Amino acid sequence: MNIQSLLEANVKEGFKKLYDTEIPSVEFQATRKDFEGDITVVIFPLLRYKKGNPVQIGEELGNYLVENIQEVSKFNVVKGFLNLVIDDSFYINFFTSIATNEQYGYVTSDSDARMVEYSSPNTNKPLHLGHVRNVLLGYSVSEILKAAGHKVYKTQIINDRGIHICKSMLAWKRFGNGETPDSTGLKGDKLVGNYYVRFDKEYKKEIGDMVAAGLSAEDAKKQAPIFIEAQEMLRKWESGDPETVELWKKMNGWVYDGFDVTYKNIGVDFDKLYYESDTYLLGKDIIEQGLKDGVFFRKEDGSVWCDLTEDGLDEKLVLRSDGTAVYMTQDIGTAIQRAKDFTDLNGMVYTVGNEQDYHFKVLFLILKKLGYNWSEQLYHLSYGMVDLPSGKMKSREGTVVDADDLMDEMTNTAREISQELGKLEGYSNEEKEVLYNIIGLGALKYFILKVDPKKRILFDPQASVDFQGNSGPFIQMAYARVQSILRKTTFDYSTTISGIDLHEKEKELIKQLELYPEVIQQAAKNYSPAVVANYTYDLVKEFNSFYQNVSILGEENENKKIFRVQLSKKVADTIKSAFRLLGINVPERM
Repeated sequence: MNIQSLLEANVKEGFKKLYDTEIPSVEFQATRKDFEGDITVVIFPLLRYKKGNPVQIGEELGNYLVENIQEVSKFNVVKGFLNLVIDDSFYINFFTSIATNEQYGYVTSDSDARMVEYSSPNTNKPLHLGHVRNVLLGYSVSEILKAAGHKVYKTQIINDRGIHICKSMLAWKRFGNGETPDSTGLKGDKLVGNYYVRFDKEYKKEIGDMVAAGLSAEDAKKQAPIFIEAQEMLRKWESGDPETVELWKKMNGWVYDGFDVTYKNIGVDFDKLYYESDTYLLGKDIIEQGLKDGVFFRKEDGSVWCDLTEDGLDEKLVLRSDGTAVYMTQDIGTAIQRAKDFTDLNGMVYTVGNEQDYHFKVLFLILKKLGYNWSEQLYHLSYGMVDLPSGKMKSREGTVVDADDLMDEMTNTAREISQELGKLEGYSNEEKEVLYNIIGLGALKYFILKVDPKKRILFDPQASVDFQGNSGPFIQMAYARVQSILRKTTFDYSTTISGIDLHEKEKELIKQLELYPEVIQQAAKNYSPAVVANYTYDLVKEFNSFYQNVSILGEENENKKIFRVQLSKKVADTIKSAFRLLGINVPERM
């Protein structure tokens, strides 16, 4: 039991005995640095249940706690704040209980199943910087939910059909001369992405020629021969034309191979894949049933809508007048299909940019109106855009920052900065390259994940590889520092230690470790890896202060020396554990 849980139970009991009144909760906060104490009970909220002077109530509660629980050694009251000094024995016993627990902070139950959808790329281009934030968020939230006690299914829906796919197919057919990933040495997703850019170039050229010949820009966009041909290719695909379907399968296969390489390099995976080509007709039968049940209504032109005006939204189209589905139809059908595929599912998390906020409000509301109870457990993990100092990215113009290129750049940046700092003497070239990759990817992931998902990010690769401040490399370096201490340790440090007086810095470090389980639960509740990232930074700052203020291997008292090595190791284990939840590796040496 952590100190807060112990104190809450005793403050409630004390309040009942002192004032014959039950209180529902107790508010705690860290004791201010300028007062003596380890944890503070805020008295003011308790005045709702017991009228009186907050200082007097604080004094009476403080005396009760000192007399009745050995963990509280003394107290002081400042205005409405009861500052409690916790006996060293509590922190030593607590530390002993977690020191060798490799799963510390994790809940092993997996009874509550959740599905997390992330990435969901189009098969006409490589993954880019925007996808990087998406996959890092989705993967990290999946790992955090697992650590918090949930069973998790990681999934994506691959957008493998539509006019944008046909654009790259047509451009390859026209200009590709049969080239393949093997013949060009390019990853398949990059090759196909090049033809998406080529289509846009040719399309703009045709529009320019037609406008020069006297056509309006709007008409030229609709009548450009290459665009009309792409629309025809889409019609052929939808009708099952063998040649078109074969080309579609071949080029998508190239892209999937490329995606697999990127996912492996960035360190994410999936349990189940869905494809839009399989799901785009889902939902139409649901719409028909919803019409019968009065959830939807049909307009005079035959289109089907859902009236959400009483819910503060608007009317939403769910089926066109010609009977074809819209994205909403497909998403309704896919959500229901997933619930059928995974019968133990108790919620879904959609990792999608904030430009789709309204779409998901509507989706979740419609599913609720259709009577699906699990709709209450749907969550849109909405995130802001990632900007670069150079400006906005555009896929069709080829100005997107490719995910593979970004990872290479991060490794190169880590290499340059490490060489400037001269930190890697005695490493082989192979060891250096592995380390550059760990540092570079760690910097990228931490820079993105330390920010609240809802906030927009300006990503600066150079600034992210910073060995000082709130950065991945700064935290990795603390882990490596502890490994260096452990390598230099020549004695057995597995002995259980008790009966020592704690240095102030040791106590602060244990208090920080004590927070870890609650941090995981909070991060899971808020679907926010930033909670874990910033906790880890705080832990490292506390460790660095400890490292600078106390002697570890040079300590003369044998028990204190063993305890400090154990404490350092537990900090490193917790860094590694927390970074695993963020998908970040830690190096043994730096």
